[in-house]
Amino acid sequence: MRASAPSLGLRSYSLVTGGYWAFTVTDGAMRMLVLLHFHDLGYSPVAIAFLFLLYELMGIVTNLVGGWIGSQHGLQRTLVGGLALQVVALLALSIASVDWGEWVSVAYVMGAQALSGVAKDLTKMSSKSAVKFVAGEGSLFRWVAALTGSKNALKGVGFFIGAALLGSVGYQIALILLAGLVGVALAAVLALLRDDIGRSAARSFRSTLAKSAAINRLSAARFFLFGSRDIWFVVALPVFLDEVLGWSYEGIGAFLAAWVIGYGLIQSVAPPLIRLTGDEALGARIWIILLAIVSAAIAVGIGQDVSLEALVVLGLIAFGVVFAVNSSLHSYLILAYSSGDDVATDVGFYYSANAAGRLVGTLLSGVLYLAGGFDAALWGSAAFVALAAAITFTLPRP
Repeated sequence: MRASAPSLGLRSYSLVTGGYWAFTVTDGAMRMLVLLHFHDLGYSPVAIAFLFLLYELMGIVTNLVGGWIGSQHGLQRTLVGGLALQVVALLALSIASVDWGEWVSVAYVMGAQALSGVAKDLTKMSSKSAVKFVAGEGSLFRWVAALTGSKNALKGVGFFIGAALLGSVGYQIALILLAGLVGVALAAVLALLRDDIGRSAARSFRSTLAKSAAINRLSAARFFLFGSRDIWFVVALPVFLDEVLGWSYEGIGAFLAAWVIGYGLIQSVAPPLIRLTGDEALGARIWIILLAIVSAAIAVGIGQDVSLEALVVLGLIAFGVVFAVNSSLHSYLILAYSSGDDVATDVGFYYSANAAGRLVGTLLSGVLYLAGGFDAALWGSAAFVALAAAITFTLPRP
C-alpha cells in the first residue's frame, strides 16, 4: 500500500531533482551539438536520424530493467548509474573524428548515444518515481507538473547552450564542459543521497510486464503522443529551418530552446488548466482532441499559399502549448494508476512505451522529411495524434 505520508525527505528529493536537472541540461545540449555538427558535415537527414536511434532504443530496455532494479535496490543506485554513464557518453562523443568516414562515425556516435540513452532513462525513472514517495495524495499532480515542467524548461536551455557552445568553443570542448557539469551532480548524489529510496519488497522481473489495463492503455497512448512530437521535432524541423528558411545555428538553437522552455512552463501550470475541464480522465480526452485539431490545421496550412515561416513558428507554438498539457496529464495519470510497491516498475514500463514512441518518431522524422519534406512529417505527426486520441478515450478515471 502507498504510505499515507511522504517517506522521502525533502533534501533527498532535492538531490534527486538536482541531479535530473543537471543531466537534462547536458542531454539537450548534446542533442543539439550532435545534430548541428553532423548536419554541418553534410550528413543526410536519414543518417542524422540513425545517430539517435540507439539512444531511443536503449530507453525501451532501460526503463523496464531500471524500474525493476530501482524497486529492488533503491533509486539512488539507478540515479548514480545514469549520471555516471552520461559522463562516459559525453567524453566518448568528444573524441569522434571527421576522418573516420561517414558510416564509421555514424556507428560510433550511435554507440555513444546508446550509453546516453541508458543514462537518460535511468535518471528520469529515478527522479519521477521519487515523486510518489514525497508528494501527498492531494498534491501529487502539482509535484509531478512542477518536476516535469522544470525538466523540459531546462532541456530547452540545454538546446540553446549546445548551439551556443558549438558556435563559440567548438564540438569537442563543448562536450568536455558538459561532462564536467554532470560530474559535479554525480559527486553530490554519491556523497549526500540515501541509498534506500524507493526500495520495495523483492519481486520477480516478470512483474515489470504484468500491468493493469489502465497502465497498458496509458502507455499505448504515450507511445503515439510522443511519437507525434518527434516526427517533426527531432530531425525534420532543424533541417527545415536550416535548408529551407536559412536560419543560423544560433537561431535554430534559440527557437528550439524557446519552444521546449515554453512547453515546460505550460506543464508546470497545467493543474489549474485541467481543473477547468473536469477530472483528469475527462481532461485527457478534451486536450488530446484539441491537439488533433492543431496538428491537422498545421499540416493543412503548410500546403496553402501563406507565409511559411510565420505558419511554422506560430503553429508549432500552439502545438507545444496543447501538447504540454497532454504530457503533464499523462505524467500524473501514470502515478495515479500505480500502486505503492510497484511505482518504479510501473513508471519504467510506461516510459519504455514513451521511448518506443520516440524511437519510431525519430526514424520517421528523417524518412518522411527525405520523402516529402516538412509537410510530410507534419502529416505523419497528425496521424499519430489521431491514434493517441482514440486510445485516450478508453482511459478510466484514476
